[in-house]
Amino acid sequence: NLQESESENKLDGETASDSESKSEFGGSAPVPTSDDTPEVLNRALSNLSSRWKNWWVRGILTLAMITFFFIIIYLGPMVLMTIVMCVQIKCFHEIITIGYNVYHSYDLPWFRTLSWYFLLCVNYFFYGETVTDYFFTLVQREEPLRILSKYHRFISFALYLTGFCMFVLSLVKKHYRLQFYMFGWTHVTLLIVVTQSHLIIHNLFEGMIWFIVPISCVICNDIMAYMFGFFFGRTPLIKLSPKKTWEGFIGGFFATVLFGLLLSYVMSGYRCFTCPVEFNNDTNSFTVDCEPSELFQLQEYNIPLVLQSVVGWKTVRMYPFQIHSIALSTFASLIGPFGGFFASGFKRAFKIKDFANTIPGHGGIMDRFDCQYLMATFVNVYIASFIRGPNPSKLIQQFLTLRPDQQLHIFNTLKAHLADKGLLAGLEDA
Repeated sequence: NLQESESENKLDGETASDSESKSEFGGSAPVPTSDDTPEVLNRALSNLSSRWKNWWVRGILTLAMITFFFIIIYLGPMVLMTIVMCVQIKCFHEIITIGYNVYHSYDLPWFRTLSWYFLLCVNYFFYGETVTDYFFTLVQREEPLRILSKYHRFISFALYLTGFCMFVLSLVKKHYRLQFYMFGWTHVTLLIVVTQSHLIIHNLFEGMIWFIVPISCVICNDIMAYMFGFFFGRTPLIKLSPKKTWEGFIGGFFATVLFGLLLSYVMSGYRCFTCPVEFNNDTNSFTVDCEPSELFQLQEYNIPLVLQSVVGWKTVRMYPFQIHSIALSTFASLIGPFGGFFASGFKRAFKIKDFANTIPGHGGIMDRFDCQYLMATFVNVYIASFIRGPNPSKLIQQFLTLRPDQQLHIFNTLKAHLADKGLLAGLEDA
């Protein structure tokens, strides 16, 4: 029995040092959360086994969430950004609440207040950077916004410094180690949640397709891996998530790549999805109208000789974005799940089933977005590395804000540069 209990502790990731720290950090871990399944579903599914009951509950709620996802896409970019911020706040609340429940017995001064204050500071910094970057003309037009934009980073630093001083003043004798532990807890949570949700908004501004396709690939992989694992799963994949199987992992990969190709083909034909989201200063609203780039224009590709005998075609017409979608769906299938494994390890460390019980059958909001945040970071890095180039319109906007003498200096420098390359003479002759 002693050996069995020790092996269970090792499986849960608990060591001797963890047990010793319990007395200092407030005793036992929080009681695992349970799902609040609606009474209507409980009655309707009462005759089913727990396995199939969970399957139907997850399925019904998944369809409801997908429907809600389509509705907010239809409502436009502003609503999407608002939803991203709401999700971010809820995820932050769920993680911080776990820390608060574990260490609540010491009644640490200002812990919750400072946590939410730092959330406010970080959001002020990131959203301020976004407004300055994407609403440059509007910011320059309004005097208060122009002043806030000019000193934005100094104001952000001053706000953070205020919170830092408040934390130092809140330190209590005999609890220094615990308070610094919670200070780190808050900042790691901010790094995971706020920073990556900010990247989701940046992806959205590159075009709705860069927002919808990655998120949809993660959702598809989650669903298909569950389906393949439910019906065919036999081989355990990883100890952190005992229910995950190799059959579900591999089946989810192939299904997600195929889904990504089909979804990107459909969406690439619509300007409302492919055009960057820009702010129209005349109408004070977002616009998604442009001439589609080469990424979203059908091109003919030669099929490798090995596959020509199989498919019977020599060439295929497809959008270049579909090739990029293979990279996105592959990451969503092979690397994205590690965000879920990371979250599973975190929950096992604190002996909780879910981050919260917000969504019956699914747990908390963070339980649904653990892979999405990792995906958002990859998409942002992918766009910066392989897609995005210099933006002439932003350079012109910045050029127009300079003093006349600075504009003249840049003009003469550019003129001399073009003349040296022989381009200016050709333009003058034309």
